[in-house]
Amino acid sequence: MTHPIPTQASAVIIGGGIAGCSVAYHLAKLGWKDVVLLERKQLTSGTTWHAAGLIAQLRATRNMTRLSKYSQELYGELEEETGVATGFRRNGSITVALTDERREEIYRQASMARAFGVEVNELALADLQSLYPHINPDGFAGAVHLPKDGQGDPGNIALALAKGARMRGAQIREQVRVTAIHETVRNGRRAVSGVTWEKDETGESGTIGTDFVVNCAGMWAAELGRRNGVCVPLQACEHFYIVTENIAGLTQLPTLRVPDECAYYKEDAGKILLGAFEPVSKPWGMDGIPDDFCFDQLPEDFEHFAPILEQAVNRMPLLESAGIHTFFNGPESFTPDDAYHLGEAPEVRGYFVAAGFNSVGIQSSGGAGMALAHWMDRGYPPFDLSDVDIRRMQPFMGNRTYLVERAKETLGLLYADHFPYRQKATARGVRRAPFHDQFRARGAVFGETAGWERPNWFAVEGQEREYRYSWQRQNWFDNSAAEHRAIRENVGLYDMTSFGKITVDGRDAEAFLNHVCGADMSVSVGKIVYTQFLNDHAGIEADVTVSRLSETCYLVVTPAATVVRDMSWLTRHRGDFAVSILDTTAAEGVLAIMGPRARDLMQAAAPWQDWSNDAHPFGTARQIEIGLGLARAHRVSYVGELGWEIYVSSDQCAHVLDTVLDAGRALDLKLCGLHAMDSCRIEKGFRHFGHDITEEDHVLEAGLGFAVKTSKPDFIGRDAVLRRKEEGLACRMLQFRLTDPEPLLFHAEPILRDGQIVGHLTSGAYGHTLGGAVGLGYVPCKGEDAARLLSSHFEIEIAGNRVTAEASLKPLYDPGSARTKS
Repeated sequence: MTHPIPTQASAVIIGGGIAGCSVAYHLAKLGWKDVVLLERKQLTSGTTWHAAGLIAQLRATRNMTRLSKYSQELYGELEEETGVATGFRRNGSITVALTDERREEIYRQASMARAFGVEVNELALADLQSLYPHINPDGFAGAVHLPKDGQGDPGNIALALAKGARMRGAQIREQVRVTAIHETVRNGRRAVSGVTWEKDETGESGTIGTDFVVNCAGMWAAELGRRNGVCVPLQACEHFYIVTENIAGLTQLPTLRVPDECAYYKEDAGKILLGAFEPVSKPWGMDGIPDDFCFDQLPEDFEHFAPILEQAVNRMPLLESAGIHTFFNGPESFTPDDAYHLGEAPEVRGYFVAAGFNSVGIQSSGGAGMALAHWMDRGYPPFDLSDVDIRRMQPFMGNRTYLVERAKETLGLLYADHFPYRQKATARGVRRAPFHDQFRARGAVFGETAGWERPNWFAVEGQEREYRYSWQRQNWFDNSAAEHRAIRENVGLYDMTSFGKITVDGRDAEAFLNHVCGADMSVSVGKIVYTQFLNDHAGIEADVTVSRLSETCYLVVTPAATVVRDMSWLTRHRGDFAVSILDTTAAEGVLAIMGPRARDLMQAAAPWQDWSNDAHPFGTARQIEIGLGLARAHRVSYVGELGWEIYVSSDQCAHVLDTVLDAGRALDLKLCGLHAMDSCRIEKGFRHFGHDITEEDHVLEAGLGFAVKTSKPDFIGRDAVLRRKEEGLACRMLQFRLTDPEPLLFHAEPILRDGQIVGHLTSGAYGHTLGGAVGLGYVPCKGEDAARLLSSHFEIEIAGNRVTAEASLKPLYDPGSARTKS
């Protein structure tokens, strides 16, 4: 007997693909008894049913790997728990490199895998042929083997999750379409209040009241979000594969990936599935995904797939005589950055999202469902999920033209070379600083972050103005080294306009920021405070500077990519405080003028001010006259040198830049890019939010206790800070410098202490002043003092090679910060 759809639920999940089924399963497992999942057609009928079913362990970061490993372990147990066959087996996977650059990439990935606890082996040619005898080894440059990777039946895994959810009391209803998500206002914020549903076959309809809705609508998730003003940026693309007829004598094989040929090969039941991630993909559904799409596929496009197949026949000669049983073309969703969307949408409280899985939905959904259920149940994720947190998306990214243009590239990027500093090539130019054209005319080569075009380095006359990517020193290395030296030895200028600016204004601004920030905000007008937003566990939700502009107004400055996240955090904790919170990023341009001669330059550009240390000490901001205009000078530094950040109203930016450049000619002022800023900041040991410090990194273990004032009462995270002070630190962040000046560091390289892997680098860059690559990373040290920790022998593993490293708790460059405060 079918029970009527309830009128009240603890949570309503929209969409019955593997993601929705996983969320239902995990909520029910946590004891949520009245969970309802509504599927417009049939379970798995959108994308899940035609997925390839590859279940890998290794992802690009530690926490994404944790989620994938969880998925594997879950799928291995589901069949016994539910009685539904999942087809899961650990057959392993192999990735083959056909170029030296790709070999460097996969060997670096192998090192990363060891740091993340994933079993991995580098393969010689003979080993490859033993594990995969059908491959043509022409062009072989290297290979790696992950023996515990697996594969499974995507549809049945989803159905097993659905059955497990039902067994624990969840209701799953098919042929029920959600027509509206309702909202109310709670504590001044928009919040979910329920959904309206309809059965197309019978015309029945109704409403379910709930405080939680989860958008797991797959290809339909973006349009569903738009109905409530929730930005869920994704675009469907055509995805192709063929399945051969049965091949006599074909036995179980590992999954084989040959990314240099854009191809993957999966053996299943004596057949070969050949799939592709071609460089230029075909977006689909630009006019909307049809409502009646159900277990459907798209028209064949053999011409589009032919180049992949031609290379595959050469790589796998047995395909030449194998008949093609199925030529499949089905849509899958891709996001602007190839990372899926997870978490609570910043626009509406209680509106959660799990969508846009970029062809890794099967291997990701088990972990994603677990993490989202934890988030909903406890109010915070189980660990840092910033890689996929939907708050990383900017509002403009929901633009349909943007999504279509970017999607042409992102599908192919899954198998493209993942070079460090690689920039997206499509959908560029949407956000430009007022200085953009002036910098472009002077040789700027731009990168993109959160849509902002930012000068990353400056080409010299006659040099090509584009990246030439490599795992070795790239074509801009010497340019950035010269810019770095200008900042260290003379004076350099770089553009910081893209950094987020949030104005907090109102009667209670001081009290509110004292509640949200770890540092003391009860400072005089003009004071700049470095601080963090902490969560209840003293993890770092934001890393910011806060400038008091007046008695009631503060300016919060944050990285470019975290404005939406930080606005959401501030709004969530506003409560009854009488404050307004406004994103004012675009209102001002910002020029950073840094270096030992920065004072001379400022005196020349703005002669009516006294730029002495006494008149304008470090950590203060003041209004200035510069050229014919006005600006605000903040004496702070992210590069460890004397300097100022000059905030200029957007209408006066071009004039102020001209004024500074004119004054700088006599001082040999050098235009610098953000690569130089990064190399300077890592020499100084300054943390980078999202890499070195995240919501699960304790502020004391990150070495930022100096920015927390526990003498101040009642701020978020205070109790957790005091507890950790009593208990002692479980780990510490160290700075490392390679003693060999040649290797390069980027991130995720394993840290070895006395020969054992104990962690990984959270970020890395070349230290041109220190004379070697520099990285930051956490090292366990429970019960140890600093002296014992530093007496160890440290190495960093790079592509399988171990390199000795000098370790330090203090910055290796100017540890006393004398230069910044000079």
